[in-house]
Formats: sequence, C-alpha cells, structure tokens
Amino acid sequence: MRKHLLIMAAAIAAAAVFALGLQAKKPSKAPLFEPYFSYPATDTARPDSAGFIRRWLLLDPIEKPNRSNTVFTDSYLREAFRTEYFPGQFTAWPVSGQTVRAGKQKLAWHGLDSSLFNVKLFRFATLQELPHYGVLFWAVTAIDCEEDIPDVRMAVGSNSASMWWLDGEEVLLLSGDRRMVQDDAVSRRLTLRKGRNIVRGAIINGPGMSDFCLRFIDEQGRPVTNFTVSIL
Repeated sequence: MRKHLLIMAAAIAAAAVFALGLQAKKPSKAPLFEPYFSYPATDTARPDSAGFIRRWLLLDPIEKPNRSNTVFTDSYLREAFRTEYFPGQFTAWPVSGQTVRAGKQKLAWHGLDSSLFNVKLFRFATLQELPHYGVLFWAVTAIDCEEDIPDVRMAVGSNSASMWWLDGEEVLLLSGDRRMVQDDAVSRRLTLRKGRNIVRGAIINGPGMSDFCLRFIDEQGRPVTNFTVSIL
C-alpha cells in the first residue's frame, strides 16, 4: 500500500512540474491596442466601403533619428528604404508574433485591424511605449483576387514620407515633409493578379505624428473592393 501511495505521489508531482512547464511556455499577454486597433477575428477581411485596407502586419518601429522631415528627399529616401534592416525584409512573409533583429533592436510583428481608415502608427508605437519619433515603420498585407483586376491604381496618403511595393516592385514614393491626405499620391496603372498579391510599405518620420491610408481605385477614381485581405 505504501509503495502505491509513493508511486501516486510521484505521478502527481511529475504532473505538476509538467503543468508548470506548459504554463512557462505560454506567450506573454498580447499588447492592448484599443481603441485604434483590434486583433483580427476572421481569417480574411475586405476593404471598407471606401476601399481602404485596414488589415495589416505592422512591425515595431525601427529607430532612425531625424531632427527634421525636410531631409526626406528622393535620394535620401531611396537609400533609407532600400537598406536592409532585418533579414527577409523584402521577401519573407512575416507571421504575427514573430520577432526579428534590426541592429540592437528586437522587434515584433503584429497582425492588426485598424479601427479607422488611416492606420495610426504613432498610436501603435505609443500604446506599446516604444520610440515614436525618428522611426521607420514597415507594413505588409496580402490581397487575394479571384480573377485579374486590371487598370487599377494604388492611392496612398502618409505622414510623413513613404515607399510602397506591389509584388516586390516599387510603385509609389511619397517624399518630403507631408501630412496624411487621402489619395495624396496615385500610382500608374497596375493589375492585381488572380491569386495572391503582396503589398509592402515603409513609412518614415522624424518629429510629429505617423500614419497612412491605402486603397486601390479604378479609372474613374472609384474604390476597388472585389478582393479579400489576409495576413495569413
């Protein structure tokens, strides 16, 4: 009897240790981004009624000090945006919760839905108590189309400067010290191909707020909405 009791006690102790081990492996509590963002509740989303894409993978801000936004000339921005700050920056598909190294910084990707048509990067940073001035943000999302959608244009507004790629090809550069204005810059004619299309963006700011908005419009300037958006 005593032997059986000892075996039972050892089994209970082992189970307790195992449970503690599982508990230690659980991820830390996710940051709270309300009211500006929420965590996606579905696998896919659609652009809003005005065509704006609200579901994005956002990377914690990369520190890149600038005293003024007047330095954001085309040549400065092309060098800044084409510098590789972390591995797979231009090619890898990030996963929400994944971390990367940018110099001495350890940065995390966050899959989020914006509560507004414009993605409030300043709030994204400040809600996590991260650097929010003199920073560079990266944003990634996927557009899935059931068929080709030709002759569309990417329309972007950003605060401050930004660069945007579609399937690895640069399609827009917004330079200078600017405020976020809807459709501030519009690309040449593009085709959203049947299947998956990857949109990447880099937004840089010195002092001041940071945000952006992005949608696709047709030849008449009407929003294009016949696709789904995914970060999976």
